[in-house]
Amino acid sequence: MSRLCRPQPGKCLSRRSLLAGLAACAFVLPCWSRLRAQQRESALSDGEVEKLRDTAQDPPNRVMAFVSFLNQRADQIEKLTTGKRQPGREEDIHDLMEQMGSILDDLGDNLDDYSQRHQDIRKVLPKLVSATERWATVLKTPPDNEQYNVSRKLTLESLGDVHESAVKMIDEQKAWFLEHPPSKEKKQTGNNG
Repeated sequence: MSRLCRPQPGKCLSRRSLLAGLAACAFVLPCWSRLRAQQRESALSDGEVEKLRDTAQDPPNRVMAFVSFLNQRADQIEKLTTGKRQPGREEDIHDLMEQMGSILDDLGDNLDDYSQRHQDIRKVLPKLVSATERWATVLKTPPDNEQYNVSRKLTLESLGDVHESAVKMIDEQKAWFLEHPPSKEKKQTGNNG
């Protein structure tokens, strides 16, 4: 008899238990990934999604679109923390931090892709680095509150990843394009790689 079928309480799983666990995982994992995708989609308005679609073939403008979206959320957090106290402020800050974290994750994915494909975004990287420093300050400004402390921590981690990627890419892109200067034709079309 195999170890799975041997009746030893507390030491082995029955086939039925194992199959039930696998079935639950098969159901939960796709639902979890769909939920995660919906959270990311809900972080952006329809207009912002459209802007990203419009800039899909233009990496520098796409990065700056992300910067614009993140600036808007940071400005809203700043307004909530420095202005007159409004009812529901903590929930609003939580939601804005969650949105920033999701947008930062998407931006990080884009930066990884641009780095691998050697897309020329040298001109916007210093602007991105500067913006990440401002966003970190804004995210650290609200006083501690259990309603958004976890969201703040996760968003700051995502922000740190984007900042680190952008700083690293500045040097990588300088070196790459020094060795592989874009042709005039590629410069005009904006397609480097």
